[in-house]
Amino acid sequence: MKDILQDIVAHTHSLGFIPLVKVTSDSNETKFTSLAEDRSVVLSAETNSAVEGFSGVFGMTNLDKLSLHLKNPEYATDAKISVEHNERNGETVPTHIHFENKAGDFQNDYRFMSKAIIEERLKDVMFKGAKWDIEFEPSVASIQRLKLMSAAHSEEPVFTVKVEDGNLKMYFGDISTHAGSFVFQHDCEGTLSHSWSYPVSQVQAILNLPGDIKMSISDAGAMKISVNSGLANYDYVLPAQSK
Repeated sequence: MKDILQDIVAHTHSLGFIPLVKVTSDSNETKFTSLAEDRSVVLSAETNSAVEGFSGVFGMTNLDKLSLHLKNPEYATDAKISVEHNERNGETVPTHIHFENKAGDFQNDYRFMSKAIIEERLKDVMFKGAKWDIEFEPSVASIQRLKLMSAAHSEEPVFTVKVEDGNLKMYFGDISTHAGSFVFQHDCEGTLSHSWSYPVSQVQAILNLPGDIKMSISDAGAMKISVNSGLANYDYVLPAQSK
């Protein structure tokens, strides 16, 4: 239980822009959905196996509090971490996670958000899918180059993606400002006829997550960054933005 909770927090709360998560789970699968506060990122994720104790639909909010419980040294060794259930409207539903240290003298409860509230909060979370024209696995060197370029152009909130001579290039600034560009991915399979812009800070934060990373770009104006942590696969979809 602790491993998957740490994984969820690491791939949501740590980004700094995902405040809550909707959980949809049964005995076969557990899925998560969320939306960045500024609507710049849509998250959908699925664990490799169903999470024990998770059932139905509920929300996980105040992820900073969950993060603190998971880091608490009182729960570092032989702690009891369990999903607790109660009756609501004639149905048994998960209501909270109970944390208890080995001695049983240090306890905390992390409460879930009800189905009705989380569905109201995330009622507009929907991605209908896209045709991904370019797909590749970014190298560590390319991610580092993005970090260097964004530091040199910290005033720029977005970068623009283009395919030129078979290479995927990222552009910062324009002819009226300080500007820069670099090849992010050599020898791309596929082309882009449009030049779309994406948020620098969100893309960098996602690319810095632990796990195997794959990037996909649609000429229709969307970028997907998939991160496989080993416990779950997280898909972050970023709609193109105006420059």
